[in-house]
Amino acid sequence: MANALRAGFLYFLLLVFCALSLPGNLLAQEKNSLALMPMPANVVQGEGEFVIDGNFGVALEGYKEPRLERAQQRFLNILSKETGIPLWREAIQNQPHFIIRVAGPSAAVQQLGEDESYHLKISTTDVQLTAPNPIGALRGLQTFLQLVRITPKSFSVPVATIDDQPRYPWRGLLIDSGHRFVPIAAIKRNLDGMEAVKLNVFHWRFADNLGFHAESKKFPLLQEKGSGGFYYSQDEIRDVIAYARDRGIRVVPEFDMPCHTTSWFLGYPDLTSGKDPSHSSAIDPTRESTYVFLSGFIGEMAALFPDSYFHTGGDECNVKEWETNPRVQEYMRAHSIRNGAALQVVFTTRVQKIVADHKKVMMGWDEVLQPNTPKDVVIQTWRGQDSLAGAARSGYRGVLSFGYYIDLNQSAAEHYLVDPLGENAASLTLDQKVRVLGGEATMWTDIVSHENMDNRIWPRTAAIAERLWSPQQVQDVASMYRRLAIESQRLELYGLRHRLITDEMLERMSGEVDPGPLKVLAAVVQPPRMYQRQELRSFSDFTPLNHLDDAVPPESDTAREFSEIAKRIAAGEATPQDWQQARQWLVLWRDNDAKLQPLLTRSFLTQELAPVSRNLAQVAAIGLQALDDLHENRFVKADIRQRNIEFLESSEKPQAVLLLMIASPVETLVQASRSQ
Repeated sequence: MANALRAGFLYFLLLVFCALSLPGNLLAQEKNSLALMPMPANVVQGEGEFVIDGNFGVALEGYKEPRLERAQQRFLNILSKETGIPLWREAIQNQPHFIIRVAGPSAAVQQLGEDESYHLKISTTDVQLTAPNPIGALRGLQTFLQLVRITPKSFSVPVATIDDQPRYPWRGLLIDSGHRFVPIAAIKRNLDGMEAVKLNVFHWRFADNLGFHAESKKFPLLQEKGSGGFYYSQDEIRDVIAYARDRGIRVVPEFDMPCHTTSWFLGYPDLTSGKDPSHSSAIDPTRESTYVFLSGFIGEMAALFPDSYFHTGGDECNVKEWETNPRVQEYMRAHSIRNGAALQVVFTTRVQKIVADHKKVMMGWDEVLQPNTPKDVVIQTWRGQDSLAGAARSGYRGVLSFGYYIDLNQSAAEHYLVDPLGENAASLTLDQKVRVLGGEATMWTDIVSHENMDNRIWPRTAAIAERLWSPQQVQDVASMYRRLAIESQRLELYGLRHRLITDEMLERMSGEVDPGPLKVLAAVVQPPRMYQRQELRSFSDFTPLNHLDDAVPPESDTAREFSEIAKRIAAGEATPQDWQQARQWLVLWRDNDAKLQPLLTRSFLTQELAPVSRNLAQVAAIGLQALDDLHENRFVKADIRQRNIEFLESSEKPQAVLLLMIASPVETLVQASRSQ
């Protein structure tokens, strides 16, 4: 571990040096608007372009392995989709103008902190991609694909020299297959998306109270009794691990314990600490038989998953189940254990030793960090940078997930501006900062299904990927949104369905082939943020997710763009195009209700939207009046202005589990008008 920390320290110094050399080149790149995400560490753009046509050829030189050959073919498949030229078939036979040169192999099992750097040099006649190992080559290929653009003459990439490496070694995405089973096809297409934006850790959570979804051959009743028939066989898991490794992605499993474990008890009731296994959620930490079972289970899973890290959860444990159990209380008194939290530390210590005995490093959520928690445990924090900083100061390595909960419908900007070394963590010493490994976006599935998962993960996770890869100084939100829109479109080439699924769900909800008026409404509403959805609607792990709040993306791009226009108009900084666009949208929204209302009555899934549609029309009408008042510099009667503001404020409140996102920017326009 000491050697690993020394290596991490050198890695951090390298990143600091690269960051210090950033600003000039970064500004040059921003000036030329290269649509790259994540933003590379160092870009120098030249003059001219490298043309991509039917003569394009690519070749591997230096170290070769089947993984590189498969990566080359994936690269050509995506490039063929980008250009419509069948390069997937011809480019390997053509005279090569794109040379991929790799110095040597990476580790047989991908390791934390492996070199992911690459050097990409593009001239008007050829391309050179060099990397120390296959992982760096994978990252460079994705950068080249992002540079492809169409011009009046051809497809091309701009002349540039890029030297790049990540800021953090741990850049992950958690997919929760515990609440709701996620089919392999959905897992794989999201792994493809992870490769596209240079994420390198797939955190796969397999079990929760209502489901255990991984095959155990030693304890088969886990999946036979706890999965409802939906689980991943060990062969399927191995296939996903190999699929991820091909893309430079580590797979870290999570089996949450000692709580969130009701599904375990359906097959093995002796594990429970409660009287009724079907209503217990905590493993009994006082029985020696518990640790015998866990040693066998963890040993089996450790052999299945080659990664060095093994996540044991530990979050949200209801310790009252132990504190009200007479037998457990007697054990606590006999062993001088003061409360349930202290008993969880005893459990964590035992489990950590089991994990270590199987040559793995244990990870856990904030709750596992207690005064006596072994220093080898890696802390994943949902509580924030203060918690992460506290762990680092106490000698623990950590990963940030606070601010990256992509199921909570926050904006891309909110995620983008959360930094693992922000807030209190910014004051850490250099030695302590090395212990901050990076971060993970978390896709919990308690109120998300595999059907709408893609539009919850993408494209916002690309913004998180940039935060974890790019230098800390890269924080221009306007630039991020501009590049994110381009990347969102590109991600469809990888099979992701985030842009398609909304239209498909709207068609199902309405029964219409082309529900145009419903699309107009859907474009300006969002699901409520944070945990407000659960307060407005009852959810279980089996609730159908087929309403409009399930279908629409977490962030309305149309409403965000309208809001920016409204701010410019209110500030007197709007262009003629701004005024024209605002008017076009407001007329569209005002007139949409008359078209939509007859459609809404035809479906039980859309009837609840009638008042939302009426509000949209009235809000837009107020907006049009405010636009005219501002344009003509007219005074508005104070009572009318106040009445409009009150209506707009009421329209901002959730209705049908939706937020009408244009109400606030219309209020901006009304507030800017002059009253008398």
